[in-house]
Amino acid sequence: MNDSRIYEDLRRENEELRLQLEEATDTIEAIRTGQVDALVVKGPNEEHQLYTLKTADQNYRVFIEKMNEGAVTLNQEGLIVYCNTMFAQIIGLPLSGIIGAAFESFVSPECLDVFRDVFGKGWTGDSKTEIDVLDGSRYVPCLLSVTTLQLDEGPALSVIITDLSFQKETQQLLKSKNASLAAINAELEASNHDLQQFASVASHDLQEPLRKILIFSTMLRDKHELSDRSAMFLEKIISSSERMRAMIIDILSYSRLSTNENYFELISLQEVVTEVLDDYEILIKEKNATFVIEELPRIEANRGQIKQVFQNLISNSLKFSHPDKPPVIKIASRKVGKGMYRTTLTDNGIGFDEKYRDKIFSLFERLNAKDKFEGSGIGLAITKKIIDKHNGTIAALSRAEEGATFIITLPRYQPNQ
Repeated sequence: MNDSRIYEDLRRENEELRLQLEEATDTIEAIRTGQVDALVVKGPNEEHQLYTLKTADQNYRVFIEKMNEGAVTLNQEGLIVYCNTMFAQIIGLPLSGIIGAAFESFVSPECLDVFRDVFGKGWTGDSKTEIDVLDGSRYVPCLLSVTTLQLDEGPALSVIITDLSFQKETQQLLKSKNASLAAINAELEASNHDLQQFASVASHDLQEPLRKILIFSTMLRDKHELSDRSAMFLEKIISSSERMRAMIIDILSYSRLSTNENYFELISLQEVVTEVLDDYEILIKEKNATFVIEELPRIEANRGQIKQVFQNLISNSLKFSHPDKPPVIKIASRKVGKGMYRTTLTDNGIGFDEKYRDKIFSLFERLNAKDKFEGSGIGLAITKKIIDKHNGTIAALSRAEEGATFIITLPRYQPNQ
């Protein structure tokens, strides 16, 4: 056989293969776009079988083609008689390499039993499962949704394939983030416990020397003759020590509010406010203060903490009263929204510049000179933290020399109680 004959044979075989490929490509395109409703597939016994989709109109084909999921139709032997472009993208093959192939050839060996099980069940009812589908050299996690589909020559299986890669990656990332969050929370809990222990020990250890300073300073003042200058210095020592003791107690109170433990019960705000007014009876008389208390509701709260809120607010109203007029303090409450109560405390004191209305709730924040008004600067920070722990809000409105209004919003019932 000469070289020209071999060349001619190869050229003819190549041309035949090219024509077959073009025919296969045209056939697949026609099926994909709905131009034809049938497909002839050679069976295992060299017999040709005709498959026709009863619902294969053009609109249906266009819908399947536009899906974000892969879609294939299988005959009873598990051969693919139709697939859309998305499935071809999932497994990374051209349509010509998919039509007529066994779906099993694209399933990972570890998932074959699972696929065969859902393939068998799919003929009697809808079924779903997760398997890994081959994409080149790797396997892609996919969800198979299987249902029966009637063809002219008998039933077939319609299989929708959803790529779960992004979902699995997201789940894994979420799992990792949750684990990190749990570890951080554990560290924070341990840190909070250590801080609470430190605050408790430090406050106790600091109060003891302060107590002695106050005792001995008071003894010096009361039992010894001192010059005016020495007496003035001693009064400053006593005043500073008392302020330090109040600050230590407030810091300890604030640190204890960081714990998650809380006990809520149904309490009367009316009774709580009445108790606070009884506690401040002497100071109220000294200031010649007038209180106007409207009917206050019953809410679910920690009684001791809510009492501390009103102690701080009423104490501030009395402390920052106007020097030229007696204090008038009004407390009222009304229902707002579903299951919420808004309680307002309004006074006619010296007030503050409204630009500081958020700043006043910060720790150690003072708007007035400490030598003019006593206090640690922690009271309103404690008040806000208590309200936060009660799933409420607190805000302040004021103008200098025109009094102040504190607005507290609290739920009638605490969630999950």
